[in-house]
Amino acid sequence: QVQLIESGGGLVQAGASLRLSCAASGFRFSWYTMGWFRQAPGKEREFVASISWGAGTPDHADSVKGRFTISRDNAQNTVVLQMNSLKPEDTAVYYCAARLLSKTEYTYWGQGTQVTVSS
Repeated sequence: QVQLIESGGGLVQAGASLRLSCAASGFRFSWYTMGWFRQAPGKEREFVASISWGAGTPDHADSVKGRFTISRDNAQNTVVLQMNSLKPEDTAVYYCAARLLSKTEYTYWGQGTQVTVSS
């Protein structure tokens, strides 16, 4: 059974940092690109960052470049989103997702973790 379990969300003040983790199981982790997405109230879900195993460099949305960093631990089947210099506009539910390297659509999704940044 495929599982993506996010953790690390919470309520912080602007300028603070949070570290989101996603524990993956039930599929061959190394075959998949892992991504983080977010959805704010009343808005569409948007891409935040992604990382493949071994090839290429991580990809980050322009809105988070220089503040967020995605990384993965292939031995532990986890992917981490380090979020620094948080802004109120970063408030959203953050989702971990996985897609096969050869695909463009994300197949597996976590339940999400709430991040709230107060001004």
